[in-house]
Amino acid sequence: MTPDYRALFDATPSPCLVLDAGLRIVEVNQAYLSATHTDRRALIGRPMFDAFPDNPADSAADGVRNLSRSLRNVPATGRHDVMALQRYDILADPGGTFEERYWSPVNAPVLDADGTVTHIVHRVEDVTAFVLMRRPGQHPQPDAAAERERAERAERMESDLFARSREVQEVNQRLLRANEALTAAGRTLRVQQQAKDRFIATLSHELRNPLAALQAAVELLALDSPAGHPALAVLQRQLTQMIRMTDDLLDTAKALTGRLHLDRERLDLRAVIATAVHDIRPEYARNHRELRISLPPRPVPVDGDRVRLAQMTANLLSNGCKYTRPGGTVAVVLETADAPGGGGQAVTTVSGDGIGFGPATAETLFEAFVRAAEGAGTGAGGLGLGLPIVRGIAELHGGTVRAHSDGPGTGASFCVRLPVAPSAPDPGRPTDEAAPAVPRPPLRILVIEDNTDLATAYRALLEQHGDAVTVSLTGRDGLAAAHAAPYDLVLSDLALPDVHGHEVARRLRESLPPGRTRLIAVSGFSQDADRARSARAGFDAHLAKPLTRAALDRLLARWVADPTPWPQGPTRDH
Repeated sequence: MTPDYRALFDATPSPCLVLDAGLRIVEVNQAYLSATHTDRRALIGRPMFDAFPDNPADSAADGVRNLSRSLRNVPATGRHDVMALQRYDILADPGGTFEERYWSPVNAPVLDADGTVTHIVHRVEDVTAFVLMRRPGQHPQPDAAAERERAERAERMESDLFARSREVQEVNQRLLRANEALTAAGRTLRVQQQAKDRFIATLSHELRNPLAALQAAVELLALDSPAGHPALAVLQRQLTQMIRMTDDLLDTAKALTGRLHLDRERLDLRAVIATAVHDIRPEYARNHRELRISLPPRPVPVDGDRVRLAQMTANLLSNGCKYTRPGGTVAVVLETADAPGGGGQAVTTVSGDGIGFGPATAETLFEAFVRAAEGAGTGAGGLGLGLPIVRGIAELHGGTVRAHSDGPGTGASFCVRLPVAPSAPDPGRPTDEAAPAVPRPPLRILVIEDNTDLATAYRALLEQHGDAVTVSLTGRDGLAAAHAAPYDLVLSDLALPDVHGHEVARRLRESLPPGRTRLIAVSGFSQDADRARSARAGFDAHLAKPLTRAALDRLLARWVADPTPWPQGPTRDH
């Protein structure tokens, strides 16, 4: 004979209530109705916390919050959830009077064939009498029969509570083991992240040393060939691409983890964009693309890192050039707009009539090593790291970046929104014309570099400017040379074969007269931590390899224009 499960459920002495996945009451047994003074017809179909709200007269009531958390844990984990003893007052009469009640709840899942939680069984034990009996000043009535009944009930409750406490203890042990596993996994991830950072930094350093020699050689060839040899242009383009990819490898790791350091200042975003456009125009001209720029007439003040914002803009412009066919057009437009939560936004939009992409792939473009599908005639290349860096820089500035395209062949746009800072005085409308070079006088320069090719190229480049150059291939030889004759400037590598560059700087600072010689670290290691270590060692600036003569001249020209005794901290130039 098949059991009558409805009758069995209704005859169960423990109060039980069944909820669907949306926490709506679908069934309740007689014990639950009796314990809560409710009627079945008034409960079925109602949301759990509409039928059983917190006591509004109790400001500390937390029954709804705690029960809701427990019930939602059940479908999230697929496991039963045991609650600690909980005060949850119930409505005692239609007039709104609540009765103080205490419960010991367990919430269990009902799973379908696929393991999906379809319902939750909410079982409780009313332990109000047990709690009240344990209160100070509570005494049983003298009636012997009533006393025995209360004692037996208290014994049952105590047994049930003991069983529940064991269940809670087991759950706590599982949580403890899960936390320990999570902690161990976190340690492993940190070790792996540190190993990856060391690998990328070392790789970047090893790549930058030969790139630095190549860069210096190309600049020498350019000086010796004023008319410009066609092969020289090829060398410069490919070298620029290699340098950009090397920088992207290092910057992406930091951008994706939010570890890019920002040197914030109040700046006019128009000037940053104008400079980026000026720098990349030759690339557009070589590839037969048109680049248009539109800037507002008034300043767009932003609190940001000038170098990183220029890098972000350059990456977007480079991306536009790559994915636009010859004869195509890319436009960069800067505007201001109201922010949704108040305040203003600087809105930079880079759009082009290039190959476009499927709208569903927009977000994936900002993932590392992802590139849009190449279109015929674009010649697109690269590692797929430029856009992840754009997003990282935008988010570190409190902004956002979005990509949009109506589909392949329809072009694309990238929109960066940054918070606008309070207005600053109008410095005039910037243009993308090059700023005039600031001349500097010839200097006595000591180059300490163990790469012979690079040292030779540095010497030739600096002598072209009229500088008197001495080269040392080791740290010890460099120290000896610095003490044998006075120098205006020391350019020192850091990873020297005998004495580390930081130690060279410390010894020179201790022995040379104050204010006589400026020290510049030139290294393939160029993370913020490397620059900070160079500053502590006594360097006045830390420049990344490959070092161009233009970058060095810009730094020296600033020092000539502002002849304070020594710059504060390691200067950054890119």
